[in-house]
Amino acid sequence: MTSRNRELARVGGPVLFMSTVAWILLLAGPGMRTHCTVVAPADVLWRASLHILIAMNPPASLATGWTLMLVAMMSPVLIQPIRYIRLRSFTRRRTRSIILFVTGYAAIWMALGAVLWSIDLAAKFLPESYLVAGGMVVIASVWQFSPIKQRCLNRCHAHAELAAFGVAADFDALRFGIMHGIWCAGSCWALMLLPMVLSRGHVLAMATVAVLIFGERLEQPTPPSWRWRGPGRAARFVVAQARIRLNARRLAYGAISSSA
Repeated sequence: MTSRNRELARVGGPVLFMSTVAWILLLAGPGMRTHCTVVAPADVLWRASLHILIAMNPPASLATGWTLMLVAMMSPVLIQPIRYIRLRSFTRRRTRSIILFVTGYAAIWMALGAVLWSIDLAAKFLPESYLVAGGMVVIASVWQFSPIKQRCLNRCHAHAELAAFGVAADFDALRFGIMHGIWCAGSCWALMLLPMVLSRGHVLAMATVAVLIFGERLEQPTPPSWRWRGPGRAARFVVAQARIRLNARRLAYGAISSSA
């Protein structure tokens, strides 16, 4: 195993383990929230309906679910930036720098999560909420094709210079996490929104979106344009590995047959 592969294993192993645990908790749990449309009848004040909606979807439960959702879906795309920090930090500072990076990254996503949940709950509160949800899906789909999405993806591949010592090193690690979170959120907010607006199949939609996010992050930066973005490189890798294994089995079977 090369040094690069060993370093990827050191980072990827713990990160993928955390992602797996989060997926298990999401599958084992009752769900991040209760999907229920609450519409105020003519004789009920809208504040009462809003109170019912919030009671059915407590902020603490939403925050916990959103955190699990982030860990499950976004952890794999952090393997490369965390590896970058490890390679450019002294051994005694690595853990500290990684924690600061993750803190900055998570802060951006938690703030965005509050916005997305507020929009989704507001849509559930309105009459004809399914039309609002449909409109949100259209907006998210257009963003997935847009050149701005590609600009954000390109910036996700940019890694900032990190100071080696003192407060400057801490500040650079935290700033790297914040900026990476901003561009990552700009790229992925639309995909993260899609599972939220579904009343059923939430975890399955999350898994599909996670594959899309991971696959598109494997692609190299390209000029911004209107085009589909998906798990192209990841799919090609899976197909290539399947062909290699199939050919290896055919060769092994042929060798056994000829020797017999």
